[in-house]
Amino acid sequence: MRKLGNIFNLGIKELRSLLGDKAMLALIAFSFTLSVYSTATGVPGSLHMAPIAIADQDQSQLSTRIVNSFYAPYFITPAMIDANQIDPLLDEGSYTFALNIPPNFQRDVLAGRQPAIQLNVDATRMSQAFLGNSYIQNIITGEASEFASRFRANTELPVDLEIRTRFNPNLTQSWFGGVMSIIDNITMLAIILTGSALIREREHGTIEHLLVMPITPFEIMVAKVWSMGLVVLVASGLSLVFVVQGLLQVPIEGSVPLFMMGVALSLFATTSIGIFMGTIARSMPQLGLLTILVLLPLQMLSGGSTPRESMPELVQDLMLTMPTTHFVSLAQAILYRGADFSIVWPQFVYLLVIGGSFFLIALSRFRKTIGTMA
Repeated sequence: MRKLGNIFNLGIKELRSLLGDKAMLALIAFSFTLSVYSTATGVPGSLHMAPIAIADQDQSQLSTRIVNSFYAPYFITPAMIDANQIDPLLDEGSYTFALNIPPNFQRDVLAGRQPAIQLNVDATRMSQAFLGNSYIQNIITGEASEFASRFRANTELPVDLEIRTRFNPNLTQSWFGGVMSIIDNITMLAIILTGSALIREREHGTIEHLLVMPITPFEIMVAKVWSMGLVVLVASGLSLVFVVQGLLQVPIEGSVPLFMMGVALSLFATTSIGIFMGTIARSMPQLGLLTILVLLPLQMLSGGSTPRESMPELVQDLMLTMPTTHFVSLAQAILYRGADFSIVWPQFVYLLVIGGSFFLIALSRFRKTIGTMA
């Protein structure tokens, strides 16, 4: 009971210390509110209201059909401009796409001369430029082909493909981006908070007080793990309910309490990683650099950004030893597909084993270095 009391009181001390760190509190608030919302809504998965200008030098029936083919929600209503305005308007950033239809375009199409249309793209808007280029090519090719053949094609394919999109029928990007942003921020803050809590002890000189008290390194480490993990657990739960489900209107198919159990196990592993990194770094700037080196592979190779199946087998095997891989897997299964415990229990076991391994490694390192931190 004395050890449990020490762990509890040390954890309360960490929470009070965190309350005095305004910058860290601001980071937590931003990560689970504005960061989640901007990630979910700021990067569209499809073309959306792209600004386009058209210089129609033909003024024919075909060119008019092409102009009328650009409509919402993919494009805003096209602005009709002169050809000599294309470069200045692109330089100003007024439009992402500028289409130049040459004179006698319809006549050349009907004569089979294959006339060229110039499409100018502002590639500094990379996501829209990449998607919009193929959209515009398909639109112009389709309209020109139907006009030249003098009928609207209605080709009967030999195979009827029925597409059934499960779990996200409209392929809404915010449904995916919001949840994955929470998962990424859980990992990031778990590592940063525990690592900075350890370094803060050294910077404030309180590590000397801890060393002369009748407490063990195990108690000190567990106190930092449970206190910082609790902060991230509460913040992520509130973000899931109020930002993802409330503000973004993302439907959650599975059990939120079951997901929070997975969060707790993931925090057990990632906070241990943060303690380990805190024993290596000697200052907050060093911790920041180490965090970048660790977070990027954890987030990019865990299956949250791209499917693990598309990665080399060696990378897949290596990432199976990381907690984020199994956390992303169980989070997607529970929140997107409504999986219950009977389906995701292997991921829970993996997280428990990996978390225990990281905890023992961090504790061993912490015991060796705590005497040199005073």
